[in-house]
Amino acid sequence: MTADRQENPEPAVCRALRPFGTSIFTEMSALARAHDAVNLSQGAPDFDGPEEIRRAAAEAVLRGPNQYVPSPGLPALRRAVADKIGRFHGVEVDPETEVTVMAGASESLAATLLGLLEPGDRVVLFDPAYDLYPPIVARAGATAVRVPLSPPGFRLDPAALAAALARGVKAIVINNPQNPCGKVWSREELETVADLAARHDALVISDEVYEHLVYDGGRHLTLLEIPGLRERAVVISSAAKTFSMTGWKVGWAVARPRLTAAVRMSHQFLTFCTPGALQEAMAAALALGDDYYRGLLGDYTRRRDRLCGDLEGLGLAVRRPAGTYFCNLEISGLGLGDVLEFSRFLTAEVGVACIPNSFFHEERRGGRDTVRLCFCKTDAALDEAIARLGRWRG
Repeated sequence: MTADRQENPEPAVCRALRPFGTSIFTEMSALARAHDAVNLSQGAPDFDGPEEIRRAAAEAVLRGPNQYVPSPGLPALRRAVADKIGRFHGVEVDPETEVTVMAGASESLAATLLGLLEPGDRVVLFDPAYDLYPPIVARAGATAVRVPLSPPGFRLDPAALAAALARGVKAIVINNPQNPCGKVWSREELETVADLAARHDALVISDEVYEHLVYDGGRHLTLLEIPGLRERAVVISSAAKTFSMTGWKVGWAVARPRLTAAVRMSHQFLTFCTPGALQEAMAAALALGDDYYRGLLGDYTRRRDRLCGDLEGLGLAVRRPAGTYFCNLEISGLGLGDVLEFSRFLTAEVGVACIPNSFFHEERRGGRDTVRLCFCKTDAALDEAIARLGRWRG
């Protein structure tokens, strides 16, 4: 048989991406579908956001035009992003030169890293890190330098970050609030990052998509309000989590004009623009009153406390998050193999899908004692998940 007619040819994947394989989210969601499991693995709500926002998008589609819009984003949405940052953080942002709308936080992060990094650059990623970050760093030709955050508190070790920066680093990537561990970065920690970044002339890129999900009276701090970071920060967020519209993929990056120029240069060669109707609807969404944001936090606080409380009621050890919509279940002592084996067992045999946290760590060395469960689900789904776990626990 000739080489071009092999039955099972090797995938034609570029060298930079070969080590990463298929996303663990794809694997666990497929396993959940195969076994009709309650899917607490993928962080997507099983309900839609406000009808008024969906209706605004539908009306915009029907009204048209449905053509390309300006690559940096509709002026109305860029202004709404700037207004929201001023409203919640007291920081003035120029919507014309400092806000770029893109296809969700994922493209925003990709455009930022691809636009700013040179081959051979080094980038700090904190362990645990969302699994999107390492492949994009690799595809940009850069090298990830992992700095561990130690459980259960996941506090920053300034000495470890300083040691990493001393080796020469172009950028630091922060996720705040942090997926999967639910960490919310303190002002002290962010000021330490700012000081070290200035000392070593490093950029700081922050993924802040869970910005409105900070619990127990805490407050989200954007990098833009930390002294010393305004000139060297790129802040990324999206409407996906705040408005339960993950499929819309409407996100943005905010930075000073010199950094925005690099982001926009990259963005124009990726998606060029995000659907105008969805941008128009999200501009209206961001302007919703404070009662919407309070209601969102109240609903998720209730879901968090409910799932964590029910798990604890089953005799399971749970780490309650300070932010995000994920909690972590401790599996040490359950005697069901390593974390990936446990996750597959829980999905296929118990009927509740989860994510093994080792996949958020370098070479899967950390996170071997916890799995991630999301609580962005309806009460019925959470009830069914707890019922299945209860039958398993006996």
